[in-house]
Amino acid sequence: MVIVQANVLRRVAEDVLRRAGVGGEHRRQQIDLLMEADLRGVSSHGLLRLERIVHRIRNGVSDPGATGRHVWRSPSFLAVDGERGLGPVVANQALEVLKPRARENGVALAAITNSNHVGMLGWYAERVAEAGFTIIALSTSEALVHPWGGRMAMLGTNPIAIGIPTGGAPFMMDTATSVVSMGEIHDHANRGQPIPLGWAIDSAGNPTTDANAAKQGAIGPFGQAKGYALGLAFELIVGSLSGAALGRDVRGTLDDTNVCNKGDVFIVIDGPRRDLQDYLEAIRHLPPAEGFDEVLIPGERGRACRDRRLSEGIPIADEVWNRLQALACCETA
Repeated sequence: MVIVQANVLRRVAEDVLRRAGVGGEHRRQQIDLLMEADLRGVSSHGLLRLERIVHRIRNGVSDPGATGRHVWRSPSFLAVDGERGLGPVVANQALEVLKPRARENGVALAAITNSNHVGMLGWYAERVAEAGFTIIALSTSEALVHPWGGRMAMLGTNPIAIGIPTGGAPFMMDTATSVVSMGEIHDHANRGQPIPLGWAIDSAGNPTTDANAAKQGAIGPFGQAKGYALGLAFELIVGSLSGAALGRDVRGTLDDTNVCNKGDVFIVIDGPRRDLQDYLEAIRHLPPAEGFDEVLIPGERGRACRDRRLSEGIPIADEVWNRLQALACCETA
């Protein structure tokens, strides 16, 4: 593991995407998303993914110039063909047109397909909440999670993020419906570290602590049957609204060659119409349970990590850092 200052890491990432033909504003959005994940300690969704983004562009399954084609199916329902664009570029473009519709109608929804990996949903949730809107964000992925009681991957990790203006720092939660993301499994494999028992099963359906074996198996749903139910519900919502592929037919977020056919749904709501700080302060001032120093609001730990890493540097796996530097200086790396 190497500690890299945020400005150095951003400069290398800029060089990588510039060489891959990604234009200035689109390059900034993609790097902002990846950097935010690393700053918050979510390395599975950070610059670990940059090499794959570059390879997908070079292989013609990602178009770094696309912003998405918009069709309003109703005054509040936007259907987006992402035209194989970069995930954050397509999503941000959709969110920019959703916000005025939400102001006008109270709520607006975008269902996106034919886009690339959208990354950490909490990045969008916090930004939209800072603009004064409540947001619910959903996404799907390849079949990586086994149904509760099953021995084979059939569902995506199917995360949800919620952002809410509060009168102070926005409330933001971001969680997968799996125990962990597959990116976290890959991160452990890259660092040669075992995973905790209970995270995943191997290809034979047996519990494993071997991250490489888990990559060939399936992740467990969080909360057992409850996480399975939520993950399936989110997949059905996203698939039915966007027309995206479902289950084992999903491709393109974990490989370099397939057109990405997962889906994303963003629901933007005007408001809330009240200050929520007093209630959140009451939660923060509850006496902590044994083993805890304080009671935190979701999102606060990530913000504290971001502030610390902006000053102290960002831990990056040696192999990831070496590959990024090679991509930054060599067209064919």
